[in-house]
Amino acid sequence: MINIGLTGWGDHDDLYLPGTKPKDKLINYSAHFSVVEVDSSFYAVQPAERMARWTEETPDHFSFIVKAYQGMTGHLRGKPYFPDTDSMYAAFMESLAPMIEKGKMKAVLFQFPPWFDCNRENVGTLRSIKERMQHIPCALEFRHRSWFEGEMMHRTLAFMKKEGWIHSICDEPSAGQGSIPTVLSATDADLSIVRFHGRNASGWHQSGAPNWREVRYLYRYNEEELSEWKERLDQLEKQSQEICVVFNNNSGGDAAANAKQLMTMLGMIPQPLASEVIRKKQDEEPEQLELF
Repeated sequence: MINIGLTGWGDHDDLYLPGTKPKDKLINYSAHFSVVEVDSSFYAVQPAERMARWTEETPDHFSFIVKAYQGMTGHLRGKPYFPDTDSMYAAFMESLAPMIEKGKMKAVLFQFPPWFDCNRENVGTLRSIKERMQHIPCALEFRHRSWFEGEMMHRTLAFMKKEGWIHSICDEPSAGQGSIPTVLSATDADLSIVRFHGRNASGWHQSGAPNWREVRYLYRYNEEELSEWKERLDQLEKQSQEICVVFNNNSGGDAAANAKQLMTMLGMIPQPLASEVIRKKQDEEPEQLELF
């Protein structure tokens, strides 16, 4: 089974009709896709009440991938919000409870930064995280190439299987040590995650620039590239019962259109984009006669 969705639901303008209120966007989003990645949880641990509201306003078949808080993955800069690690994890686990209770939380995604390289200390960090997260499904995504270089790739995958990590497989540009190759190997029989970051190699390492978020994920996949992934997903389905595909290439607003394009290739019948609905409505309106 393949479920396709996007990173977040607020910034995909081509999904929503003009005038759609922010509070209604998740409800509208869930009519288009069956899964979403919650990225706001990376910047702040979300209140349980908010997570409960998102859970309640989505259909029964809908599910969430929740991105781990930045303090848990070594991204945090500046003064910590929580007094210690124990309280940080306790707050994060509490925020997940409503989604877990309703069976709507697919996994927590731990995406580590480019400086999190393959060494003994960081392997220990991963073991500690899995202990703290207890029974909760956790997906792991690296950004440093050392985890998959040479013989280390097989050792990394074996470690993930042993420790119970779900593999978050990336499509991203080949841009040196701060990027990873696409490794089509599942580490969990139940779930694999595929995240499409785009292939903008020139914009990948501009994190110091003021507009880096607008540049890094600026990419639109073409039909040939998505067709290649149709075959790859067939391979992954033989390794995991479920594949969650998340499009993150939205710097230029391309994620939703690419997601629907892939859905069509896979034989799904996606809902039309809002722009398509508006255009169809305009085409159906009778032409007004010019009187003057």
